[in-house]
Amino acid sequence: MGAKKSSPQPTLAELQQKIRAVGLRSTSPRVAVLRELETASAPLSHADLVDALCDEGFDRVTLYRNLTDLTEAGLVLRSDLGDHVWRFELRRAGKEHQGFHAHFTCTDCGTVACLPEGAIALTPVKGAPRALANRAVEVQLRGVCDRCD
Repeated sequence: MGAKKSSPQPTLAELQQKIRAVGLRSTSPRVAVLRELETASAPLSHADLVDALCDEGFDRVTLYRNLTDLTEAGLVLRSDLGDHVWRFELRRAGKEHQGFHAHFTCTDCGTVACLPEGAIALTPVKGAPRALANRAVEVQLRGVCDRCD
């Protein structure tokens, strides 16, 4: 299920600069993937990106390889929200999307949403894994969304 657009599209030059800043070549598929993730309001699956970008001439394998490259370069976060489907989202410059933020998945319609910062607070305690202290964790909540309730 695709996510609605949340913000204005960045310029081509801005996208190319982001890609080059992490040591990757700026290619058409990478720019297209980054553009879609930049304007999405929720994490997108590979299938969502294929649906959005197939009319631009990019095949499934090309998009998957570029998602992998962008993830390994640190521009994109990859999450499995419990349904065995990888979802991808842009790693943001501010606090949001930096190693920890929670997702909500509706058990009725399957909609995935990023929860606002502060919706879930993690407090490191003695004996907890270091990942918790480093905030390198994934938190997912399940329930019925407002639309389905």
